[in-house]
Amino acid sequence: MSEQTVVVAADAYDVVVSADYFQSYSVVGLLAVVGGLFVAVAFGAGRLLRPVVPTPEKLLTYECGVDPVGEGWAHTQVRYYVYAFLYVIFAIDSIFLFPWATVFAAPGYGATTLVEMFVFLGFLAVGLLYAYKKGVLAWT
Repeated sequence: MSEQTVVVAADAYDVVVSADYFQSYSVVGLLAVVGGLFVAVAFGAGRLLRPVVPTPEKLLTYECGVDPVGEGWAHTQVRYYVYAFLYVIFAIDSIFLFPWATVFAAPGYGATTLVEMFVFLGFLAVGLLYAYKKGVLAWT
């Protein structure tokens, strides 16, 4: 008889735990709905309150106060993109270092994480060496 009591208590506990679990998601869902309504009301109010007076001057393309003359095609040197790409690579490297340092300090993970970091830094070094050999890092 006591077994059935334990089983019933476990089932009741499971129901309570699952109700709490879904209640926490309902709060997140309600917050998402309220946020969506807030954005919709703001856009709707903006559409209702703004003046709409289209003129040919307002419909022209505007670029830093310069009148649009000629074609829309402009040449941009690729080296600026390469520097931005290299920055992103090293920013990702620094983002990877912080969690690595916390795992490295944990007992039992020292040697494994040290080898993983040297492999990761090796890949970055090979990429930097390749960029240097191609002359990408020379600012001219």
